[in-house]
Amino acid sequence: MKKNKFNFPLMANNILKEDIEKVKVFLSGMPVLTQSKKVSEFEKKWSKWLGVKYSIFVNSGSSANYISIAALKIFKKKGEIITPPLTWPSDIMAVINNGFSPKFVDINLSNLSMDADKIIKSISKKTVAVFITHAQGFNGINNKLLNFLKKKKIILVEDVCESHGATYNGKKLGTFGLISNFSFYYAHHLSTIEGGMICTNNKEIYDFCVRFRGHGMLRESKFETKIKQIKKKYNDLNKNFIFLNPGFNFRSNEINAVIGINQLKRLDKEIKIRNYNLKYLISKLDRKKYFLNYDLKGISNYAFPIILNTKSLNVRNKFENFLTRNEIEFRRGNAGGGNQLRQPYLKKYKNIIKSKNFKNVEKVHFFGYYIGNYPSLKKKNLNILINKLNKFKYD
Repeated sequence: MKKNKFNFPLMANNILKEDIEKVKVFLSGMPVLTQSKKVSEFEKKWSKWLGVKYSIFVNSGSSANYISIAALKIFKKKGEIITPPLTWPSDIMAVINNGFSPKFVDINLSNLSMDADKIIKSISKKTVAVFITHAQGFNGINNKLLNFLKKKKIILVEDVCESHGATYNGKKLGTFGLISNFSFYYAHHLSTIEGGMICTNNKEIYDFCVRFRGHGMLRESKFETKIKQIKKKYNDLNKNFIFLNPGFNFRSNEINAVIGINQLKRLDKEIKIRNYNLKYLISKLDRKKYFLNYDLKGISNYAFPIILNTKSLNVRNKFENFLTRNEIEFRRGNAGGGNQLRQPYLKKYKNIIKSKNFKNVEKVHFFGYYIGNYPSLKKKNLNILINKLNKFKYD
């Protein structure tokens, strides 16, 4: 079957020829390809760019999600984690598979993240952490939430997978929580083919995550004093094969790191282009047809968010046919296909939690979309896209 060719594709290849050239030069030296010096270099440069002490490069954003939540068991073994219903499934499965209970909170349409006031109201004595997704480049936190979490000693974990470089009060997202994670998938702001990063300022969490990434082995640790203490304690074991905690092979490799190092050089410039595109689009779109009251402070846009000002499924279906005819690729439901509470993998929660009670995420589920935004999108094509969207008729 012949694939559709879109004049306005959902994403563009973020890996450029210059990235491939860097890989070719690297490979010409016949280097070690598994995790080694380039991974460490990428981690250090990412930490400096973000503004944290420690970063751990892993094989995907989903792995970063899982390890981040696993690290919370250092502090508490069970309890509730406030979790968004609009996110990628790996966030929710990280909570469930690590033995915690997800407690879902509806989103705010202005930033597509969990509503901060509703988060505060949902916190109880069982709450261990808030796992917030900064969706599509929007900031999902405010001072009221941060101060409340600090007062109640509730851990904040930030999913910044779609929001590299977004800020709150001039400080990058991913530096507010105890732990944060990023994805370097194909079309994200920075791509390493596949890959992810865990970030923290906490030495104990860093050491745990580094070991967890590498089968739980002691020798993965970066702290010599601790290594010596543990080896002395377990003198009946082979010193090179002490598995201190459960873990998996979530490591990435040197080629991915080389690409990441090169892409980091142009990341800030490309974020500015993405943000210009979004602001321009919003300034030109018809507000009668589309919801456009987004909070644009500190954005680092990933894709154009489109929400229809209608409750009619007939209009929704007509809109999708309109996009297809005009060769505009789209995804309904935004992150993860919309309301995760409607997905089969969460069927055990369906009898407890009613999807219809989540008004805003339901709106996005049935009437929300994203359309591709990327640094190579020319203003001429952006204007064509805007004109086409404004021509859509509800009746």
